[in-house]
Amino acid sequence: MAGNLIEITDDNFERIRKENSKLIIDCWAEWCGPCRMLAPIFEKLAAEYSGKIVFGKMNTDHNPELVRRFRIMAIPTLLFFRDGEVVDQIVGVVPKEEIAEAIKRNF
Repeated sequence: MAGNLIEITDDNFERIRKENSKLIIDCWAEWCGPCRMLAPIFEKLAAEYSGKIVFGKMNTDHNPELVRRFRIMAIPTLLFFRDGEVVDQIVGVVPKEEIAEAIKRNF
């Protein structure tokens, strides 16, 4: 995981959610082509917003509890959390500008 990205798991999610008022999670899988396309965009945004918003990656193949809890039906899915609650989501590969707009709208 890149230095400004944290790994989200079934085991650490609650702690990370409580500790970070602004959190974006990329729900992905290694075999997913669109997820690999989104990864560099997500990493650039994580670098740009370092210190302001926490960016995490959650492998859907390894974290079935979170997949069920947030009803992840397609990947990649970005989940936006403000004060511990999901306030927005984006499904699929979208341009960096669209994610930046969602960041402005939600945080």
